[in-house]
Amino acid sequence: MSITSYLKEIGRGKDGARALDRAQAADLMGQVLDGAVSDLEVGAFCLAMRVKGETVGEMAGFLDATHARMKRISVDPAHAALPTVVLPSYNGARKLPVLTPLLALLLARQGLPVLIHGTPTEIDSRRVLTEAVLASLDTISALPSLVLFTRTEQLLPGLKRLLDVRRVVGLRNSAHSLVKLMNPCANEAVVVGSYTHPEYAESMAATLQLTGQRALLLRGTEGEPVADARRTPLMTGYWQGQSGVLQAAQTGPLAQLPDLPIDISAASTARYIHRVLTGELPVPEAIACQVQRLVALAQMTDAAQLSLPCSPFMEKQNAR
Repeated sequence: MSITSYLKEIGRGKDGARALDRAQAADLMGQVLDGAVSDLEVGAFCLAMRVKGETVGEMAGFLDATHARMKRISVDPAHAALPTVVLPSYNGARKLPVLTPLLALLLARQGLPVLIHGTPTEIDSRRVLTEAVLASLDTISALPSLVLFTRTEQLLPGLKRLLDVRRVVGLRNSAHSLVKLMNPCANEAVVVGSYTHPEYAESMAATLQLTGQRALLLRGTEGEPVADARRTPLMTGYWQGQSGVLQAAQTGPLAQLPDLPIDISAASTARYIHRVLTGELPVPEAIACQVQRLVALAQMTDAAQLSLPCSPFMEKQNAR
């Protein structure tokens, strides 16, 4: 079906628009990603979906189209038997240091391959991005082979084009949710999905259950897939359509705040991460907890393990 026909369905406003089924959504997104439609039609698609909102079936179809077209990455063939942890990094730092690289390096220490993907999407160009922090870290000490960063345009140019629409119209679109749920790996993966607003937690959770991906979902730090170093958030695991709470949210007053750098520049953040990795500073407990939860999720051999009771580490965290 042509994109014009699809636009007639989804472009009738919040109350009049009709939802597409999963196959239709995949066909529509495929046309957009393949560059088979004009810039005007892409803009109309973005605005129509922004007003209507994506259903779970539509988001699953968008993922189907993306996964069918994107370049698949193998971080380290020697560790191909282990699931790769996928960290979508698109927001960067605005008020707090971006600690996605710290999470990646701690996971690599546990023997897990890590793929970070991202590209600048924020209109505010002053945000500090993971890519810049990784570059600064590499000047201090060579990054391990288990950690790989790739830009979105290297995975799928059409997806980068869709993300860039925001720079013209000033609004996010379906691609900004899509990149936080996709799996660019050639082997099995654990996707770390993060949200900022609670309504996105519900839609992302439903999409992960429908698509059956192995994933961890949490409220990240300023949109990044790393736990807020100041307070451990709720962490939920997903796999094969099942879900389970891996970590309850920390409640009550905070006894002590971690010693985070006030200067959130790439160089300052890299120095802080290096000091943590060398043992000069402690790993923030929330991030240490996230590492443990991801290692456990990657090592699971049965989705039923998602329903197991809290481990002692979780109980210790919740009691604090």
